[in-house]
Amino acid sequence: MVEVEIDPRLSARENAVRYFEEAKKMKAKAESVRKAIADTERKVAEEEKKDVKERAEAEKAKAESKKVTVKEPVKKEWFERFRWFTTSGGFLAIGGRDAKQNEVIVARHMDAADLFFHADIHGAPATVLKAEGKEVGEQDLREVAQFAASYSAAWKEGYGSVDVYCVEGTQVSKYSHGEFVPKGGFIISGQRKWFRNTPLGLAVGVKDGKGVAMPAVLAELPPKAVLLVPGALDRAKAAESIKSRLGIKVDVVLPLLPSGGFELK
Repeated sequence: MVEVEIDPRLSARENAVRYFEEAKKMKAKAESVRKAIADTERKVAEEEKKDVKERAEAEKAKAESKKVTVKEPVKKEWFERFRWFTTSGGFLAIGGRDAKQNEVIVARHMDAADLFFHADIHGAPATVLKAEGKEVGEQDLREVAQFAASYSAAWKEGYGSVDVYCVEGTQVSKYSHGEFVPKGGFIISGQRKWFRNTPLGLAVGVKDGKGVAMPAVLAELPPKAVLLVPGALDRAKAAESIKSRLGIKVDVVLPLLPSGGFELK
């Protein structure tokens, strides 16, 4: 049984109208409440979905951070253990970094058809032009001569130039009158081709993504190559300056430099 309060001051019709209006207001409030509840449930569902997505992304990022990235090793050519460059004519030239490498170059990598270069000073690398029996132009010969001169003791002594000679591979030997020549020494027989007063000079640049050192007289140098001649700037400071100009690491530059001081052109 539902009890209904009647206002005696109002007629039956007026009481009915009053209750009808109150019922409409209550219905409207109920609709508002239902809508508010629905909106709240929708927002809660969206937040839960967002939280699930964020947690999944966080877990993925965490997993990715634990992965070890394995970089492909940079493949080195056999001649990159030595001093090397490619002449304007496309010939490979290699030079020893020390007496042991000089021995290896002559014994293992110099053929009869190759050319042997050496600066006329005590303390110079054995430098070989891999001619392989092909005709070599004068420009290529001058480039290799400067390369051999620049890595000799002449740079450390501050010389501006030094004489360099060239012979065929067959003219180089390790024996003198039946006796073996000490490590780093060679016997040269026959006529020599001389490159008198060869100027010392190197160019350090980037070629095919690698730091390289070339003779300064190379017909075509890489863009932004830094030209070097003997000078007063010490090796470490020269390397730092080259690094800032070319954007390559100091530990890449240093092995390219001969012993001694530098002037950057």
